[in-house]
Amino acid sequence: MTPKTRFHLGYALLALLGILVANDLWMRTRAVANLPYSEFQRLVSEKKVREVWISQDAIVGELAEPLPGGQKRFATTRVDRDLAADLADGDVKFSGRVESNFLPTLLSWVVPALVFFGIWMFLARRMGQKLGGGAGLMAIGKSKAKVLVEADTGVTFAEVAGVDEAKEELQEVVRFLRDPKEHGRLGARMPKGVLLVGPPGTGKTLLARAVAGEAKVPFFSIGGSEFVEMFVGVGAARVRDLFEQARAKAPCIIFVDELDALGRARGAAGVMGGHDEKEQTLNQLLVELDGFDPTSGIVLLAATNRPEVLDPALLRAGRFDRQVLVDRPDRAGRAQILAVYLGRVRADASVKVEGLAGLTPGFTGADLANLVNEATLLATRRGAAQVTQEDFHAALERIVAGLERRTRLLGTREREIVAHHEMGHALVAASLPDADPVHKISIVPRGLGALGYTMQRPSEDRHLMTQAQLEARLAVLMGGRAAEELVFGHRSTGAADDLARATEMARAMAARYGMVPGLGAVSYESGQESLLGIPGGRPGHAPETTREVDLAVREILDRASLRARTILDRNRDVLEDGARELLARESLGSAEVESLARRLRPSAPAARAA
Repeated sequence: MTPKTRFHLGYALLALLGILVANDLWMRTRAVANLPYSEFQRLVSEKKVREVWISQDAIVGELAEPLPGGQKRFATTRVDRDLAADLADGDVKFSGRVESNFLPTLLSWVVPALVFFGIWMFLARRMGQKLGGGAGLMAIGKSKAKVLVEADTGVTFAEVAGVDEAKEELQEVVRFLRDPKEHGRLGARMPKGVLLVGPPGTGKTLLARAVAGEAKVPFFSIGGSEFVEMFVGVGAARVRDLFEQARAKAPCIIFVDELDALGRARGAAGVMGGHDEKEQTLNQLLVELDGFDPTSGIVLLAATNRPEVLDPALLRAGRFDRQVLVDRPDRAGRAQILAVYLGRVRADASVKVEGLAGLTPGFTGADLANLVNEATLLATRRGAAQVTQEDFHAALERIVAGLERRTRLLGTREREIVAHHEMGHALVAASLPDADPVHKISIVPRGLGALGYTMQRPSEDRHLMTQAQLEARLAVLMGGRAAEELVFGHRSTGAADDLARATEMARAMAARYGMVPGLGAVSYESGQESLLGIPGGRPGHAPETTREVDLAVREILDRASLRARTILDRNRDVLEDGARELLARESLGSAEVESLARRLRPSAPAARAA
């Protein structure tokens, strides 16, 4: 591929230097001596003038011999009307010249204009390539959408797994695009717009490309942020140009990724009012959605993970007629997704998708793709012929806990504290039936600040949590700190993250979930929550209520800490033995944890708040 030529200031300076040198040489050859008219008369009388050209105001000629300065050409001002007689007496050949100033005058206007126009075009093209996408400054109002046909997308519904409900919703759009007459025979019309809503990484863009691949129609793909530039009106112009291109290629699909960058609610910026460039772009999009005929075969697909910030006018019926939730996959969906990705790598027969799906609750499709890729990289790094189950476990630890940092060496005392801390988490979790089972314990430092970790993986997907499960999780979080206090008689900074997570959970129990009887069945900090669970605003309440919430949070945490301390105190011998084994082996799996759990004495049930 020919490398792209780039403008360099040195090239311009070199060219300018060459022009100056050539001009100097040319001027030297065309040097003309300016003579006084008296000197000219003397040379004529001495017959040293070979030829002259007489104009209205000047006389230019050539001498028979050069002057002392080396010039043979001369020029002087014409002042004598009897010049012809003198020239004839001096035997000088002479003739008249009629000068025309048209061409010099024209060039004096045209050449500078052409130079400045060339410079302007050069700068405009370079600016247009950066801001307008390739065709120069005059094309920045053109749409930057990538146009793909079915062969270019290369994606069908067979390659999209784990989102069966969303696929069923979009199958109807595909059928309309394939056979609009058959599916419109009862008077139904195709949805104008379909909004794909879901957390990041759940496959919204992949679904849109699969719709285009199944329908075998042109696919216009563009990001919401690509509409807006630094120039006012560019976004609206690009929206118009995009829909004009779509009408020319109908039936087709327009896909706008990250719609929230374009369709944010108007007036949200406060002082910007209705003259903001983004609002003009949104207004033009609303006009286009109202203007095109659904029978023309144009379908607008859009994706966002922040539907709560979109303008209500964009979401009303007649614009985005249908909203499709693309949520995190359940266990069966994760198994389907893993089966798709495992089919692309050399996996060992021992790798079971059901087992991996059970270890990855809450993972999105992108997370699962990253898991398979990390496991494949680990297998490649150790020179294996196939990816094994151990590679997937190591990749899962790397994603969840972070990269191992074996270069961070801990002292003997610190290793003992970390080992007892992590064993405290594990034994409290193993003794409580409402806690998630422990998958692995490690005292190898990972990530930015973790000196060890206890990995718990739920046995099944959860969509809600009971109060007993929350209290068990709080006790597990306080178990590390309780183990340090019990064994060493002091506390360390290693429990800082545990305390922060426990405090957040306890505050949610008191102020959002109404799990403290003394505070009543009131949600003090719920505000409005988005579709994806992002908390909204916080309603105000009296200072006395704030104090009551703080006291309730402290009471919940004290109760969880006491529960963890009681469990570990009753099983101190198991704690010591588990810590010694962890110090010797650095990591313990689920089998070793279960062996320790069988030695635990039964614990008393948690006390409820009065």
